[in-house]
Amino acid sequence: MLQPDDPGLSLAIAPLNVDVGEAGDRYAIWVLQAPHPGGYVHHDCSWSDVLTQTWREWQDLFSLNRLPVPTPPQPATVGVSTPTADPFVPAETPPMGSYSSRLMQQLGLELWTWLFAGAVQRSFAQSQGIALGRRMPLRVRLDVRDPALIGLPWEIAQPRLGKPALSLAQNILFSRTTCDVDPLSLRNASRSLQMLLVLGQPNDSRASVLDLETEASEIAELFANCSRQDAVVPYRVDTLIQPTPAELLDRLETKQYNILLYSGHGVPSPEGGRLFLREDTTLTGTELAQVLVRSQVTLAVFNTCWGAGPDRENDRLIPRSSLAEVLVHHGVPAVLAMRDAIADREALSFIQSFAQALAQRQPIDRAVAIARQQLLTLYKFNQPAWTLPVLYLHPEFDGHLLEAPHQIVTELPENSTTRLDRLSTKACLRSLDPDDTVWRIRRGLLRVGRTEDNDAVVPERWVSQRHAEIFYRHLHDCSYPTYFLRDFSRYGTLVREDDDWRKIHHQEISLSSGTQLKFGSSQGQAWEFVVDS
Repeated sequence: MLQPDDPGLSLAIAPLNVDVGEAGDRYAIWVLQAPHPGGYVHHDCSWSDVLTQTWREWQDLFSLNRLPVPTPPQPATVGVSTPTADPFVPAETPPMGSYSSRLMQQLGLELWTWLFAGAVQRSFAQSQGIALGRRMPLRVRLDVRDPALIGLPWEIAQPRLGKPALSLAQNILFSRTTCDVDPLSLRNASRSLQMLLVLGQPNDSRASVLDLETEASEIAELFANCSRQDAVVPYRVDTLIQPTPAELLDRLETKQYNILLYSGHGVPSPEGGRLFLREDTTLTGTELAQVLVRSQVTLAVFNTCWGAGPDRENDRLIPRSSLAEVLVHHGVPAVLAMRDAIADREALSFIQSFAQALAQRQPIDRAVAIARQQLLTLYKFNQPAWTLPVLYLHPEFDGHLLEAPHQIVTELPENSTTRLDRLSTKACLRSLDPDDTVWRIRRGLLRVGRTEDNDAVVPERWVSQRHAEIFYRHLHDCSYPTYFLRDFSRYGTLVREDDDWRKIHHQEISLSSGTQLKFGSSQGQAWEFVVDS
């Protein structure tokens, strides 16, 4: 769950005065969540004819799957139509360079200018200031409610030249979301990476089962390398190659996984996408969502074409047909899918960096940003690889797959011979006065002092608030239970030896059964340490 002090800004985009699923020119942009009361603002705007032209040119250059675009009232008359054409003049004109670089920058600048306008821009700036004051990143989540706009690469939105894109900024964690969701079931952050790798029907029909086994071993090796390099969290990777739906569902429900990674052929469909487990066997996103929620898988990753894009019918985009959106709608906390086709080597590079960031206990949205930066470094800014991963997060999910280091409680292994709740002997501290008070030493530790937060409370004025502690220590060369007393007090602790009392002060001594003690003063109450036979 999102923490109350986490600075987050959630935006929504929805069409105005048009039928759902049809492209229009009027949109509402408003703030659903902000870290300050005055941030809940609203802005209406028209879709830009310049944006339409740039988006068409982007698809001509970068996309294998052309999507319908919003149609403004007037056709575009200017643009970056050829590498030698003079670009139109937006808020900032990109510098001269390759056509693909200028087009990438141009679309990023225009998307930012359109999304963060008017009161929305002011709310964003105030939210950034609050996050900076708290020394925390600002979580920006975007809910796109028009399928005509889902295919746009919002991840590349850029405030101005020289500034990083929205999905690459160090002080911003960007993801998409959908607010029409089933509630998020309560789950604890995991302590290890438990991944089920599913290899379905490959996009290349010539690939054999041997090729799939090779791919599975390569991905498993990526996780093994991350574990060896970081030595932070344990991991497990199980593999299913072209399973039946029953085999997949049975594995998810009988074993505990926090990550599902699917690699194979997939297509958009009205049921939330369709995955080809085998050539003649498919599984829809709606069907998969039910079992992912039941088995409490936190993160689903899809290395399949257009897993983050909507389906269309008669050149009309169908609402809620994106695989990623449908899974989050049904209550899956996090889904990572590709906006367009991605090459195998690019996908492996991304998965390697992503897994390494997760092994370092980074939240999912930060891990995606790190892996996206790696794609940009390897395949350059003017190539679409770094723009392809699209992350959807449930609005109630805080993004943490693994426990943060400060949340981890130190525990001994279940089979440890030194577990203090499994001692074969019992010990106590009992009063030698008539009141016959007995303080049991539980889990191998007894804290003695004057205040109520101690295990053994001795209300005498010469007893310190935190006076001493009696504890069990496992010694491998000793066949009998060994207890010690450590003194922290102002006036010391008296130990009876051979009919005489010896004072110890800020020291540690071993105790044997029958040892008598006084805390702070010889006038104090006498106690006897006893080990039960």
